[in-house]
Amino acid sequence: MLGRLLKKALKRSRPKNSTQTRTDAPIEIRMTLQESIQTLTHIMGNSTDFMVRKISGREDLPEIAICYIEGLVDTNLLNRILESWLTVTLEADQMPGIESLLNKILPAGPISKLHTTQSIISAVLDGKAVILADGMKEAFSASIESLEKRSIEEPSSQTVIRGPKDGFTEDISTNLSLIRRRLRTSSLRVQSMVIGSYTNTKVIMAYIEGIADESVVSEIRARLQSIETDSVLESGYIEEFIQDNTLSPFPTLINTERPDAVAGGLLEGQVVILVDGTPFVLLAPVTFFRFLHSSEDYYQRYDLSTFLRGVRFFSFVISLLLPSLYIAISTFHQEMIPTTLLISLAAQREGTPLPALMEAFMMEITFEIIREAGVRMPRVIGPAISIVGALVLGQAAVQAGLVSGAMVIVVSFTAIANFAIPAFSMAAAIRIIRFVLMLLAGTFGLYGILAGIIPIYAHLVSLTSFGVPYLSPVTPLRFADLRDLFVRLPWPFLKTRPQDMNRRNMVRQGMNRPQQGKK
Repeated sequence: MLGRLLKKALKRSRPKNSTQTRTDAPIEIRMTLQESIQTLTHIMGNSTDFMVRKISGREDLPEIAICYIEGLVDTNLLNRILESWLTVTLEADQMPGIESLLNKILPAGPISKLHTTQSIISAVLDGKAVILADGMKEAFSASIESLEKRSIEEPSSQTVIRGPKDGFTEDISTNLSLIRRRLRTSSLRVQSMVIGSYTNTKVIMAYIEGIADESVVSEIRARLQSIETDSVLESGYIEEFIQDNTLSPFPTLINTERPDAVAGGLLEGQVVILVDGTPFVLLAPVTFFRFLHSSEDYYQRYDLSTFLRGVRFFSFVISLLLPSLYIAISTFHQEMIPTTLLISLAAQREGTPLPALMEAFMMEITFEIIREAGVRMPRVIGPAISIVGALVLGQAAVQAGLVSGAMVIVVSFTAIANFAIPAFSMAAAIRIIRFVLMLLAGTFGLYGILAGIIPIYAHLVSLTSFGVPYLSPVTPLRFADLRDLFVRLPWPFLKTRPQDMNRRNMVRQGMNRPQQGKK
């Protein structure tokens, strides 16, 4: 009851924005050109970048005005429209129809009719030029958006040795074209929507009809349409709104900059979410083991891919458990260490004033600070600061007797193992959980580590990604999908798609192969 009263009070206390109210209502365009211009200028708040260029009428043509946002339109195309309008000639039997004249002089694509003030404002904010004519009840929009955008480059966060080198950009149309180039099929379905009352961000959901599960597609579409927010500036907004468990440290959607990874996910039954203004594309549903796979696994030989997957899984375990195991064994279970190694560790820790738990926490936090500083520093000096800072601080800490040399080795190896995890979101989750396990190990030893792993595993078992079990195909167990989980069998043996993503069109090899021995 108290929460409802607070919500009502907040709604009453919010100031009413006259501009927002006027653009939300479908107001008809006025008959007088000057009144229409004044209305639009008032709605835009007399913004200096909202430009209105009037062209006086001729005997055979009415007076018009072109409205646009400075910087969002191509000025060369705009000048061509103005010059064409001033020099256009009419034939003797031709009526001066505005729409036919615009189709004749426009150097860009087709024009669209606009009947409300809201549609005019939306078109202007999308980077279109809106033409108003005196005495007309409708306006016309021309697509002359500025084509300035970042060129297609190699992804910076997901590099590969063998494979395509192109990556997504901040332009959603370019990103969709990169997917279309790889999937030349009419079964690719693309649905767009606008999310954000102020940003009006374009969001696209894409999937392959006949492969993607219709229930998953409907669920993702419903969650996207239920988002009510004022802004969407990056795909991370969408991810937190639609994921199954927002409070879980483990991600239930995967983001990627690679078009080939998106095309591979679509062919396995996943749904793609593209957000305008970001190169990171979301894939759903996803399982835990997909975060340890790389698109490069399918471009190299199966034996090398299997070996590298084993390295990643081993790195995952090391990144999660190595500091905790060292703390627990060196503090509570010294009998598990060989005698020679125990003597060496005891000699290193002889002058160390802090316990192993405090050493590990201090070194881990120091490394996190160095990592964050390397990211935020200018790109020219960032890597140098990270490397030099880690070496100098580690060596100085050992010489000063604050930490032991073995602890420096453990923390460094843990950090390197964390970098081997392909997905940054999963690597970040492991970094957070590692501190909890270190605290349990320093308090209860190996029993504390076990007491932390059991709830983590129970949480993973309970997670789902749009109805797909997070630990599939291990829990529930599906032997057919194990061929592309910890190992990667050769392509001739991967005849079916994963069952956790698709249950409609399972066969992906041998369907169109002609039968031998028959003419």
